[in-house]
Amino acid sequence: MMLTIFTPTYNRAYLLPVLYESLLQQTCSDFEWLVVDDGSTDGTAAVVQTWIQENKINIRYFKQHNGGKHRAINKGVAEAKGTLFFIVDSDDFLPNYAIEKVVSVYHFAKKEYAVAGVAGRRMFHDGTVVGSNNFKELLSNSLTIRYKHNVTGDLVEVFETAVLQQFPFPEFENEIFCPESLVWNRIAQQHRLFFFNEGIYTTAYIAGGLTANSVKIRRNAPKAAMLCYAELAACKIPVLQKMKATANFWRFALCSKVAFFDKLKQVHFVLSFVGLPLGFILFLNDLKNNG
Repeated sequence: MMLTIFTPTYNRAYLLPVLYESLLQQTCSDFEWLVVDDGSTDGTAAVVQTWIQENKINIRYFKQHNGGKHRAINKGVAEAKGTLFFIVDSDDFLPNYAIEKVVSVYHFAKKEYAVAGVAGRRMFHDGTVVGSNNFKELLSNSLTIRYKHNVTGDLVEVFETAVLQQFPFPEFENEIFCPESLVWNRIAQQHRLFFFNEGIYTTAYIAGGLTANSVKIRRNAPKAAMLCYAELAACKIPVLQKMKATANFWRFALCSKVAFFDKLKQVHFVLSFVGLPLGFILFLNDLKNNG
């Protein structure tokens, strides 16, 4: 099987039909739809079971206790049968050419380069690409695409499943969030992707989603946020970006009960001279706005 479409979901039974219909319309059928239900209580299981019984596409469904998207991804990667792993969130959907395009670009890129997958662009419902439009094709990774080529906006990374199996998301007790960028940045240290500037994913950014509540979610998962920003600050990125990452490290470190000197060991001491005061200001602002 060429591709696993993976959807982590939590109480989104009312939204999943749009994604399901978009998968039925795909011009390429060489895929499975793997759904990991992260503890839904809204009848998601019954909805998906109805589609499984219809047998129009290959669907596999798993349910686990609510532990966050990153734990659902770990489960999905472990269960996936596809060569490629394509995360499609439950509130989004795909244009009918998306899977065919991903498979076609991957076959081309794999012949020409050493790549661990491909990446396209997200679109709004009107077809407008999310973020900057300053490239056509790039051989890059999740760090240099941002900090060297200055591409902005959420990208759609489709990794080889075998690569993701080597980079599981860390799981911290009592935290139900871990930034995807933490793992994507780790992969970037060893692997490249083939980026193409074409919309393959329609996104909604709904109220109540991870994107809309990113600060509050990180405040409630400080260990994962700290790890993400500490590793980013240690990467080969511009100094200004290292300082921003260090400031964000302290912004969320101040939400953690980890001892101060244990926090200090995680980030560059000199960068913290600037990052800690800035992080404290951000922390106070978050406290004011988010409680």
